[in-house]
Amino acid sequence: MSINTTSQSTRNVSILSQRLTAAISAMILGACLVYFAGFSHIDAVHNAAHDTRHSSAFPCH
Repeated sequence: MSINTTSQSTRNVSILSQRLTAAISAMILGACLVYFAGFSHIDAVHNAAHDTRHSSAFPCH
């Protein structure tokens, strides 16, 4: 009985670790994309991000 409990506990920790890694990776990727689009010196990239915010009714001014 204790072997099954230990195995289940190890599996839960592994799944939690994978979810946490995926969540942190997604946040880092999202922050990099927002930073790139928001502070880009390329006008087309910055204007595309700005127009997207307006089209989704997100106030940015």
